[in-house]
Amino acid sequence: MYPELFRIGGFPVNTYGVLLALAFMAALFVASRLGARDGLPRERVFDLGLWMLLGGLVGSKLLLMLAEPDYGADWRNLLSIDFLRSGGVWYGGFLGGLLTGVLLIRRYRLPFWKVLDAFAPGVAIGQAVGRQGCFAAGCCWGRPTDVPWGVEFGEAAHAITGVPAGVHLHPTQLYESFAAVVIFLLLYLLHRRKRFDGQVIAAYAALYGLTRFTIEFFRDDPRGDILGLTTLTGLSTSQLISLLVVAGGVVFLLLRRRRAPGASPAEPDAASA
Repeated sequence: MYPELFRIGGFPVNTYGVLLALAFMAALFVASRLGARDGLPRERVFDLGLWMLLGGLVGSKLLLMLAEPDYGADWRNLLSIDFLRSGGVWYGGFLGGLLTGVLLIRRYRLPFWKVLDAFAPGVAIGQAVGRQGCFAAGCCWGRPTDVPWGVEFGEAAHAITGVPAGVHLHPTQLYESFAAVVIFLLLYLLHRRKRFDGQVIAAYAALYGLTRFTIEFFRDDPRGDILGLTTLTGLSTSQLISLLVVAGGVVFLLLRRRRAPGASPAEPDAASA
């Protein structure tokens, strides 16, 4: 793999950071197009995207610091340049970006569910690109395996992320990247045919939650044990969050579908969302 593309003087330009930037650009491009289709102001979509990116970066770091006490012991890790070498916890980023979006959508008085529906496919395609960055860096690695498509990481990746060097591993980063492409295509098509606002973001929650829950069985990078729940249940932190995300998405879909069996309901304004 190629965790580092090149250096400018003594500063390394890491593949993860470059692909993270490309992931954000792809997500924002898709969100702006879908938002324009729904009549959302393009400049507000871009503003939301920038702030949600910042909220996502902070959220991913915060959850990593919570899950890994040794890492979280130094608050300066929240602002470290290390994020451009390998990432934090995806669900922390998702929740941080979502919370930021909720607050700003209310402030901008935009139609709440329309905005989230426009961003959902963009998040999926951003994940697809971003996980390629994880693969290049070596983070989020898989369990040892004998399958023919297993991969081995080198010493450079080991020095950055701690991934075992020279060991045949499941390419879990690629599993999620390819799955995210499929989810993106499904959500993009659903956006054209949705029966009610909020259907796309809820479908994303259910689809991604199921995908992540499954992929976690093949992952092997340590991510801590929040409140001892991993030890108690035998499931990873991300699997436990995945179950909540899937349940929330399915319940929302059922409730909204019952309220709007034949047509899209009137969109509530931001103050009532």
